[in-house]
Amino acid sequence: LVFTEEDKYGLYSNLLFKYFLAEGVVCGHDLFVASAKDHPDNILKELPAPLLDDTHRHELGEEATAVKCEDFHGSMKIAWRYQNLPKVEASPTTSTKFGHYYDVSKTMSPELSQSIKWHSFYLPEELSSQPKMKTCNMNGAYARLLHSIQRIIYQEGFDGSDPQKKQKTILRIGIQSLGSMLWGDDICSSDTPEDIHSLTKFLYVLRGLLRKSLSACIITVPAHLIQNKAIMERVTNLSDTVVGLESFIGSERETNPLYKDYHGLVHVHQIPRLNSLICDVSDTKDLAFRLKRKLFTIERLHLPPDLSDTVSRASKQDLAESAKLLSSGCGAMAIGKKHLDF
Repeated sequence: LVFTEEDKYGLYSNLLFKYFLAEGVVCGHDLFVASAKDHPDNILKELPAPLLDDTHRHELGEEATAVKCEDFHGSMKIAWRYQNLPKVEASPTTSTKFGHYYDVSKTMSPELSQSIKWHSFYLPEELSSQPKMKTCNMNGAYARLLHSIQRIIYQEGFDGSDPQKKQKTILRIGIQSLGSMLWGDDICSSDTPEDIHSLTKFLYVLRGLLRKSLSACIITVPAHLIQNKAIMERVTNLSDTVVGLESFIGSERETNPLYKDYHGLVHVHQIPRLNSLICDVSDTKDLAFRLKRKLFTIERLHLPPDLSDTVSRASKQDLAESAKLLSSGCGAMAIGKKHLDF
């Protein structure tokens, strides 16, 4: 269960949501898309197009050439005592290829998206078809969604506890903007919602369904609208991976020269604990993302070099204060060879 905290305007979290579904299409997995805002049919039509190996090599070749040119011109401005220091790579990954690459500027072809089997859950349609449904102290929309997920898992043979059924591929479940007012949940409206346990009950049952089935799920939640910290702690404990996206749109960091090369920060709050008491702690503490013309890239956040004497002391002081916002892990990082591209 991957829990993604949406950015303020939901732009970049929606992009990660589509990448998760697009990877399922390319790998031939079955999809289950649930939403209360955008129709699942429209979401599938807007999935990014996969890049072929030759195209991807050509794309990265152009970027590498541009980076080398920047390094060459930049080396003329660096003091001689810094030139022999080892470079810290910007990417948090190793050279091992994992997954596929996608072009943000293009959408997936209908032939490719229709080649796999997918199921949809659009809340307004479900409410009109089933106006009344018995719930067990849970939000009616969540109960309908759980019932639909359980029906797909059992009917399509993804139930791992039944060895008689033929084993298939993985079912990828994507739920958009869970916990928002569109789902009928009131945790975003006030500090004391009437039904405070609906979301945690839903995640508890969903986690049980995922554990005994061949399925994986990604959920995006507008965490910036939920003021109750206790609910967020419970949701975090009920998830395997928790990632937050902080966009610079509309904030002071958008015009801060320290973050001029990035569009937002990536906060890894929790990663899975597999066969161990504690999770593996990465040496990469500060991650940032930027949306290029065709690729979405997650990189290590680096401090810029010291400014020249022509810059005023006030600007230097502003940069120094901004640098204090970063954690101490910004300098000591493992060396990688590739960007974490999508």
